[in-house]
Amino acid sequence: MLFTTNFSVPEKYEYLHGLGNHHESEAQPGALPLVNSHPKDVPYGCKTEKVSGSAFVAPRAHNLHTYTYRAQASFFHSEFQPWNHHLETANPSPPKHFNPNSYQWRNFEIDDKSDWTQQRLFGSNGNAQRKTGMAMWVFSVTEDMKPQTVFTSLDGDALITLQSGSLDITTEMGKMLVRQNEIAVIPRGIRYRVDLVDGVPSRGTVCELYEGHFRLPELGIIGSNGLANPRDFQIPKAFFDGKVVDDATVNMGKLAIGNNGSSDWIVISRLDTKLWVCTQESTPFNVLAWHGTLYPYKYDLTRFNMMTNAVYDHHDPSLFVILTAPSLGKEPYTAVVDFAALPAHWEVSEGTMWLPWFHRNTMQEFIWPIVNDTSLPFAGKDFAPFAAWLNGSMVPHGSNESEYKQWVEKDTSKPEKLMNDGLTIAIHEFECPLLLTDWAFNGAKKNFKNQMEVSFGE
Repeated sequence: MLFTTNFSVPEKYEYLHGLGNHHESEAQPGALPLVNSHPKDVPYGCKTEKVSGSAFVAPRAHNLHTYTYRAQASFFHSEFQPWNHHLETANPSPPKHFNPNSYQWRNFEIDDKSDWTQQRLFGSNGNAQRKTGMAMWVFSVTEDMKPQTVFTSLDGDALITLQSGSLDITTEMGKMLVRQNEIAVIPRGIRYRVDLVDGVPSRGTVCELYEGHFRLPELGIIGSNGLANPRDFQIPKAFFDGKVVDDATVNMGKLAIGNNGSSDWIVISRLDTKLWVCTQESTPFNVLAWHGTLYPYKYDLTRFNMMTNAVYDHHDPSLFVILTAPSLGKEPYTAVVDFAALPAHWEVSEGTMWLPWFHRNTMQEFIWPIVNDTSLPFAGKDFAPFAAWLNGSMVPHGSNESEYKQWVEKDTSKPEKLMNDGLTIAIHEFECPLLLTDWAFNGAKKNFKNQMEVSFGE
């Protein structure tokens, strides 16, 4: 299709559609109770478990909660214990490097044989304990998670952006196939496991939001549609890992039994950037039905209906924002983080420099490429064609003289499709600058000036 990515990995799951809607889904017919969300006699002998992601009295439009109906409550588990705290990936050093420089990374050094639990903390501008700000993590996954193992972040919602490869994600609400040029969001506290597709490595970033939740930006005078349309976000359908047997003692005469396996399940939880572990007998994927407004979702970046310059001038990059997290209690219209993207788009403005202006921005900009054309030679463990750059808050950034001259000489009297080279540029803009970890700071080039040389070795 014209406005969807031509994925090399075919979709294998079905989804609900519409971000912000109240959704419901059941893996077995009749598993979802009607009217009464907490009946005494739940179908299939299930237990009711509610997940609340916001204050009980939050406005309806932002009240996030979901009822799950599961074969066994997740209440029954062992004591949490520190997990691999001798490793930097499980007990990272606090971010501490803070200076005005801009940075660039040609690659991120990630250990071989890494799974989803071995992400590297890049930086942070907040505090998970106080639910302020956010953190950035980097991953390069070369292995599936260990059998009967799940992960969850107790710190915040996770915005997952793939630079390359694909992830097969099983969540408590269902399954999602997330491919390069797609993003996914998994709410705080939702348990999930991550597997590769056909063993192909995958790499990218995780923006972990401590404060509030991601939402669609308001459109204002744009009107009722444009940018990222709610209908294009996909939500997983209920998935039950188990079986149903006859049992006359329960409602409907059918009893749900989770596929608990031959050993306990391992639950790895991130709290204040550190990993903790507990075990439980039951599979976390024993949900027969759910309904609510708190759920994982994914989005294909090619579906973004980007606004562009039709006459003259260069508009602000707020027109590229897909998801935002408002900075609550601060100056109006500011955000903890905005996630934006520059996919392929037409540029038609006459007599205008199509290259962005030199810029000093109150927001800090973290920029990296997404490979949307799988025929490009950028697969594998290492980040390519480049890893990222970070523009400091209120520190000038822009293009070098040779690049500037090329754009001055460009004929702008005819429309041209930009960003049509197989890459999508992804951007996180932070209200508060990041403090970098030793790992990120030591691997960076400081005060870089040539973005083309940095990015493509030209």
